[in-house]
Amino acid sequence: MTGPILTCVPDIFFLAKIRETAKALGVTIVGNVVGRSPAAVAESQPQAVIVDLNSCGPPALDWIRTLKSDPATHRIPILGFASHVQTELIAAARAAGCDTILARSAFTQQLPNLLKSLADPEGR
Repeated sequence: MTGPILTCVPDIFFLAKIRETAKALGVTIVGNVVGRSPAAVAESQPQAVIVDLNSCGPPALDWIRTLKSDPATHRIPILGFASHVQTELIAAARAAGCDTILARSAFTQQLPNLLKSLADPEGR
């Protein structure tokens, strides 16, 4: 069994959509984890982290920086999504260490494939 995908998606309706898609794929989602220490994150052995950059704001960027600077969590893939017009936010997320950043529309459109690849990066 693979570890969960952790999320920071405060919009409960959008998080429900992610969970519903994940459930159909057999992927476990753990919601709203921003602020957990790197040790707590590492303990859950996540496959990845998904962050709604628009809704989670600056605390999420600080948290991403913290995760990417800690040896226990720096290899965990972080996928962020934001409005495509938020170019400064996207640049700040990239600088903080976000591995992949998508427009919210692309994230929504690609959600099943993204969850599959994050849950099983080796394609088993």
